[in-house]
Amino acid sequence: MPGSLLDADAVIGCPHGGRVTAATTPSGGVRASGAAIATAAHSYVVTGCPHTVDRVPTPCVTVRWAADGTGITVDGAPVLLDISAAECFTAAFVPQGPPVVQAAQRKVTVR
Repeated sequence: MPGSLLDADAVIGCPHGGRVTAATTPSGGVRASGAAIATAAHSYVVTGCPHTVDRVPTPCVTVRWAADGTGITVDGAPVLLDISAAECFTAAFVPQGPPVVQAAQRKVTVR
């Protein structure tokens, strides 16, 4: 199944409405439509997650992406696609569900 490359301009959220952003800058050397390509080597943080369990705040704080089997890498790290497997986690590393990538018109598709 083909997927679109994620880049620094991708709009990503946690399953509860928090915002996912790269904590480290995606590769500056490889760009698509002027935005740096995102890879699994970069750290991603979640801000503004309102999730609670039994009225105790348990927000998503980080996202971990699984490496894709596309074989496409940037600086040795697998590129991220809008269909890449990922999981949001709390500060205690409790899984919270997959991030939500908003559909966007991308000019680069990986097959």
